[in-house]
Amino acid sequence: MTTPDERLRGALDLCSALRAAGYRALLAGGCVRDHLLGVEPADIDIATDARPEEAAALFPRTVTVGARFGVVAVLRKEGTYEVATFRHDGPYLDGRHPSTVAFTDAREDALRRDFTINAMFLDPESGEILDYVGGQEDLHNGVIRAVGTPRLRFAEDRLRLLRAVRFAARFGYPIESETLDAIREAAPHILETSAERIRDELVKMLTEGQARRAFELLDTTGLLAQVLPEVSAMKGVEQPPVFHPEGDVFQHTLLCLEHLPPDTTPTLALAVLLHDVGKPGTQTFEDRIRFNWHEKEGGRITRRICLRLRMASREAERVGWLVENHMRLKDFSRMREHRRRRLAREPGFGELLALCRVDALASHKDTSLVDEAEAYVQALSEEELAPPLLLTGNDLIQLGYQPGPRFKKILHAIESGQLDGVLKDKGEALAYVREHFPPLSGSAPPGQPSAS
Repeated sequence: MTTPDERLRGALDLCSALRAAGYRALLAGGCVRDHLLGVEPADIDIATDARPEEAAALFPRTVTVGARFGVVAVLRKEGTYEVATFRHDGPYLDGRHPSTVAFTDAREDALRRDFTINAMFLDPESGEILDYVGGQEDLHNGVIRAVGTPRLRFAEDRLRLLRAVRFAARFGYPIESETLDAIREAAPHILETSAERIRDELVKMLTEGQARRAFELLDTTGLLAQVLPEVSAMKGVEQPPVFHPEGDVFQHTLLCLEHLPPDTTPTLALAVLLHDVGKPGTQTFEDRIRFNWHEKEGGRITRRICLRLRMASREAERVGWLVENHMRLKDFSRMREHRRRRLAREPGFGELLALCRVDALASHKDTSLVDEAEAYVQALSEEELAPPLLLTGNDLIQLGYQPGPRFKKILHAIESGQLDGVLKDKGEALAYVREHFPPLSGSAPPGQPSAS
């Protein structure tokens, strides 16, 4: 795995090669911001006055990712670097891409970027910071400010509405007033952005460590009601105080986001956000406020949301499964052994434990059920959790049973008896089959081949 130092050296090598060929080469954007903050940059981008074809000709392995927009990806052992030609953008007609670009200089390039703290350059040879938009001052004062006229910046690329929120949450900075007003004004237009780009920004908000603040900002700017109306619908949905002294469903969800562990996966983070999404539609007022089967309704809604956000099917199913099963631990100690072990060996069980822990910490704070389930699993060996089967499909075929729905049912019943400790060996399993699953009419009796 490439270290941050190796990544940086690779970028400096590229800059040196560009300068040796007579071009200007600067580190650009977020990596300059992170350098000034004293943190390791996630990505290192390079800006140059070399045209795309000129930059590509200098390096052995390149991919043209956006030649029209002046971007070439350079592939090195340290990773992939984007080398972009200084440019000035023409009108944005689709809310994402400029209709035309003109190659220009560093100053004009800075003026087309999104936020001042992301629009600075660093000359790696001299160490000079090139700041044409007041980015250093905004970074020093801790403020998110759009470059130039905010309404124009957000009209160019609607995703910047979400990016402003993400950066404000990530760094703990307020959004400058004119920029904030422009976000609120443009919020109804956010769905002009592709679902994939919206999804990626939401996942970053959920996993960068300041998820609660991000979703509070999404709410106050009007963006939440646009991108996740199902989450916005949680506001004002009252809960029984004995179980949820923290307040309504939305407040509970915000507290859950605050308790997300630092190594949160996207699937866990989304499940935490959506675990109570079924409550608004299932609320009833009986002896007390109830949300009967909200987890089942929540699983259905969650899968619909994941589909809308164009998530990979495997990830979407994992998130839906977590939401659908987040109430099961309350019955864990009373489950029959086969049910407990089958649940514990689900691929998402570790995330389910984390979800339930977060859920508890954000309400009554009693994590004993999670602790019990975690201790139970830790005490089991892999073989105890999933022991070798007493009977296999081949055994059933030799007994004269044909593969099919009943075939699967028999094997499931045998494994359940094995996990419960009722069936201890193959002989007992065979006797169980003969007693409980007699052959169907027309088939051979157990132990005899079928007639041909």
